[in-house]
Amino acid sequence: MKVIKYRDAKAVKEVPGVTKRDVITADDGAPNFCMRVFEIEPASSSPSHSHPFEHEVFVISGRGLVLGEAGATQIEEGSVIFVAPNEHHCFVNNGNQTLRFVCLIPIVK
Repeated sequence: MKVIKYRDAKAVKEVPGVTKRDVITADDGAPNFCMRVFEIEPASSSPSHSHPFEHEVFVISGRGLVLGEAGATQIEEGSVIFVAPNEHHCFVNNGNQTLRFVCLIPIVK
């Protein structure tokens, strides 16, 4: 079992204004999923991208937009997002506080 505070995981700057923390990975013995915590500063966004696996997100705090193939959808604390495999998407912080969310992806073996 692993129990940590997410802020104790190493912070990696993905792009300016976006920080990622891998809080549970294969290195912890997780056989199927990786859990990550992202923090996006106001007026910042993740790069638009896609990947061949699903993407599941839970917004912890803040507000913003998720941009997908169907357009832009407002997200905020408590929002749950499912991104289908191969769907182009990005997360934009259009609020005035940090947009913080948990992201689950499969471990690619």
